[in-house]
Amino acid sequence: MELGLVREIGSKALLAGGLTLLGYWIYNAVKLVLDARGINPLIKQFFTQVAAGRIDAAYLLTTKAYRQHVSRQQFIRFLAGLKLNKFRNLKSGRPRVQEGNLILTVKLKSEGDEELPLDFTFIKVDDNWRIARINQVNG
Repeated sequence: MELGLVREIGSKALLAGGLTLLGYWIYNAVKLVLDARGINPLIKQFFTQVAAGRIDAAYLLTTKAYRQHVSRQQFIRFLAGLKLNKFRNLKSGRPRVQEGNLILTVKLKSEGDEELPLDFTFIKVDDNWRIARINQVNG
């Protein structure tokens, strides 16, 4: 009788734990998606500015801290080194949280199936997203 009671309680505890874990995962997934609203339009605006040759406008989409560490000339050299003019399609991944920042990997694709993955780190400044860092992903 005791073994049956332990099994019944154990099964219920396992089920409750699983449901709690599922609820926690769903809550965090929804929170991440809601928190990330506004990032995709910012990415689109960034690449639209770059494609139109408005580098200063794209540079101003970054944070003040970014602009203090990366000069306008360094920014221009970085973009020139990426050779963005050969890429036509843009695919963004799923945002992730790391050290309190939102990071989104964006893959640029060329007509010849070449890919250029870039990690964009975002910070919210006065209720608006700003680009805090741009890194080329190796590999």
